Amino acid sequence: MARIAIDAMGGDYAPKTIVEGALWAAQEYGVGLELVGRQEEIQKEIDRIKSAGCIYSDCGTKGHKRRIKINVDKIDYTISHASEVIGMGEAVGQSIRKKKDSSIVASVRAVAEGRCEAVVSAGSTGAAMAASLFGLGRIHGVTRPAIAVTLPTLYKPVVLIDGGANSDCTPEMLAQFSEMGLVYAQDIVGVDEPKVGILSIGEEEGKGNALVKETYPLLKDLHEQGRINFVGNIEGKELFINKADVVVCDGFAGNIALKVTEGTASLLIKMIASEFKSDFVGSVIGLLAKPFLRRILKRTNWEDFGGMLLLGVKGISVIAHGRSSSYAMKNAVRAAVRVLNKDINSKIAENINK
Repeated sequence: MARIAIDAMGGDYAPKTIVEGALWAAQEYGVGLELVGRQEEIQKEIDRIKSAGCIYSDCGTKGHKRRIKINVDKIDYTISHASEVIGMGEAVGQSIRKKKDSSIVASVRAVAEGRCEAVVSAGSTGAAMAASLFGLGRIHGVTRPAIAVTLPTLYKPVVLIDGGANSDCTPEMLAQFSEMGLVYAQDIVGVDEPKVGILSIGEEEGKGNALVKETYPLLKDLHEQGRINFVGNIEGKELFINKADVVVCDGFAGNIALKVTEGTASLLIKMIASEFKSDFVGSVIGLLAKPFLRRILKRTNWEDFGGMLLLGVKGISVIAHGRSSSYAMKNAVRAAVRVLNKDINSKIAENINK
C-alpha cells in the first residue's frame, strides 16, 4: 500500500478540510496516510469525523452538499506531531532553515526517510517547493524543478509549466521545462505526441522578451533532434484552443496566467448567475440551464484537478491550492497516487540526460 505524507496544517482551511480530504482519499483510493502537524488539532478533527461517521462536500459543483460516509476505523493512518507552521507571507528560505519542525518540512522528511512515497501540501507554494528541493534533492541533470499545471480546455487539457516555482529563469531552464512537461503530458494527462510551445506576446518567431527570444532556438534544436514537437510561440488567447499541449514559460508569467484564468472563470460564473437572478424570465431560463451550467462548471473546476506536480525533484511532491476544500484535497491525493503509478521521475531523468 502506498503511503502519502499530508501537510495537515497547510492551507486556508487547515486542518479541517485537509484532514477530511485526506481521509476521504485514503478510503477511496486505498492508500495509507501520515498526517503531519499539530497532533492535538489533527486528532480533534479525526474524532469529529469519527463521531459523525461522515463529512459533507459539494463535490466541486458549488451546490447542494453531499454526505460522504467515512469509516475512520478502516483507514490506515498515523499522526506525526510537528509544532510549527510556515505561513503564506513568510520568507521562504529563512522559514525553511529556522522552522525545522514545521509541518511542510516534516512532511517532506517523511518521504526522504522512506516512510512515505509522496507528499501533498496546500500550504505556501514557495515553502513546499523549497522544502521538497532541499529535502528530496533534484533528479540528476535537472537545473531547477518546475510546477506543472493542468488547464482544462474544450477538447483536452493543456500543461502549463512553470506555474510559479521559478520567477527568474534562463533559456536553458525553459528548455528543460519543455522536456519535463512533455513527459507529464504523455504519462499523466495522456496526450499522444504532445505539441510544445512558448508563451509569448506574438506567434511569430522573434516576438517576445529576451528570455523567449533566446529560448526559441533551443527548443527548435530539441525539435530537430526529435526530442520534442515544437510548434513555436503561443499567445495567451491560444492557451485554451489546443494549439500546444505543453506551454512553457517562466514561473512569473505562468503564475499570472494561472491566476488571471482562475479569476476570469470565477467572474464569468458570477456574472451568469447574477443575470439569471435579474428578472423572472432570467430565473426561468436559469432553472432550465442549471444542469448544463453544472456540467460546464465541473469541466472547468480547478478542484477536480486537485493539485500541481513539482517536476524535477527526487520524489513526488504535489502542491494543492491554498483554498482547497475537502474535495480538492481528496483529488490532490489522487494526483499523487496517479503519478506514483507512472514512475514519471525515471522517465524525466531519461529525457533530460539523453
